Amino acid sequence: MSTPATIDDIYKLFQASKEEYDRRAAEADRRMVKLEKTVDRTSKAVEALTTRWGRFVEELVEPAVLRLFQEKGIDVKEVYPRARTKRQGVAMEIDILAVDDTELVLVECKSRLSKDDVDEFVEKLTRFKDAFPHYGNFKAYGAVAGIEINEGIDRYAYRQGLFVIKPSGDGVAIANDDDFKPVTW
Repeated sequence: MSTPATIDDIYKLFQASKEEYDRRAAEADRRMVKLEKTVDRTSKAVEALTTRWGRFVEELVEPAVLRLFQEKGIDVKEVYPRARTKRQGVAMEIDILAVDDTELVLVECKSRLSKDDVDEFVEKLTRFKDAFPHYGNFKAYGAVAGIEINEGIDRYAYRQGLFVIKPSGDGVAIANDDDFKPVTW
């Protein structure tokens, strides 16, 4: 038969349990800090890789932009990679801006093009002339380019009135058919 526990026995058990709990909590905190550092390093590495892939896409598309849009009847003559502005608190960067005397094409380049990318770019197009007011009288067209394009996103971008630029052979090509009518912003 076991003897009943005394208050001191119960207190000692409680203290031992509390010490074990505190030890485990401290170990969990140490592991959490280590995990947060690992996640932070991984996030920075992924961001750097994504940025490099994005630059790769821009560098693949940029040399072809004049030819591609001239073939579509938009006689762009100048190309500005990474066109940036900041006016009255409105900041914007365009991956590739192709310009002639009355028309221009804004090109958004992604390593992997998603619906969110298309939606964000369409929203950017609506704000473009606020950020770049000197192009206020120009007809502005949009184009999205991607090395990898999520399923159906090319058709989605087409329906939004955007040109779609995809890999083709050793370079890139506009995927839109001859019936395509781009939206003017």
